[in-house]
Amino acid sequence: MPEARLNLPFVGIPSYLRAPIVTDLDTIDADIAILGVPSDEGSPWYPGARMAPRKIREMSVRYSEYGPTQRHGGYYDLDEDRRYLVHETKNNRIVDCGDVDIIYTNPEQTMNNVSSSVSKILDAGALPVVFGGDHAISWGVVRAYQQPLTLLHFDAHLDYRPFVHGAEYGNGSPIRKMATLPQVENVIQVGMRSMRMSQDDLADARSGGNDVITMKQYRRLGLERILDKIPAGQPLYVSMDIDVLDMPLVPGCASAEPDGFGYEELKQTLFSIARHADVIGFDIVEINPMIDVGSNSTSLLGAQLGLEFMARVADSEPYLLRNGRPHDSLNSRPTTIGGEERGSSDLTGQLGSRALS
Repeated sequence: MPEARLNLPFVGIPSYLRAPIVTDLDTIDADIAILGVPSDEGSPWYPGARMAPRKIREMSVRYSEYGPTQRHGGYYDLDEDRRYLVHETKNNRIVDCGDVDIIYTNPEQTMNNVSSSVSKILDAGALPVVFGGDHAISWGVVRAYQQPLTLLHFDAHLDYRPFVHGAEYGNGSPIRKMATLPQVENVIQVGMRSMRMSQDDLADARSGGNDVITMKQYRRLGLERILDKIPAGQPLYVSMDIDVLDMPLVPGCASAEPDGFGYEELKQTLFSIARHADVIGFDIVEINPMIDVGSNSTSLLGAQLGLEFMARVADSEPYLLRNGRPHDSLNSRPTTIGGEERGSSDLTGQLGSRALS
């Protein structure tokens, strides 16, 4: 019997988590579909976010099992002492659909390609997990959804600029653009803190009904401030600009700002959202490998954030019911924080109690 390949992370084609590659989107048979949108034509500052989907895939291979002794499937969460995504990885229920075709100098056609690709993923019954690209691409993703939904936006910035000089597809405007979509019934924006925020844009967002929660307000009012605003039973789409994290964590982000989320703080917030809501897709945008440090830490962090959030969504009751599987509720399991076991209500209180001194 031939010896199994060692299959080290630096060998082979780097699909996300080494998932099977399916480029014919009419043939998707999966529960989760990865899609890259390597476009940064909406960036008015440093270019380079177009290289993120490729680099995120490369970094994600470090989280996939390799070697003949690693056969458990999924990944192991040390603090929770359990494995996630075992069913999905062992049964090829995660696929990598490659990248949307980018038509340079023609952002409108690129966005049409984004919406068409996401529509096919949704038609196949899979959960879209999208890696940008700059934040402009999120509009093309959300446009593909047909059912009413709530948009939850994590970002240091409002992304609510008006379309000055016809710059409709800029990365400073996608939330203003998405808010006009008929299926987007509620918009919740979390993490805003930039000194470059426009007072007029904030007034426009709030007058349009957006619930804007600054970073300081989040730390004062807590996680419940978000959860209370998500309508019960309504599908939720989550769009994450990597600059919602604190500046030192994301050197490969052209729009990074100080005093953002810590990684654990954001991660536990997302875990609670996955338990609370019906998450029907998410994106991670604005990672720029061209300005990242040599270890590619921002791309690695993006790959891990996508993996951990995807895992909790895949452990949620709505996801399991959609895919015909029994639900073993995560809410009944303890969550470990700092060596102590706490239930989900304790976790909410722990996150919500953080205040600025």
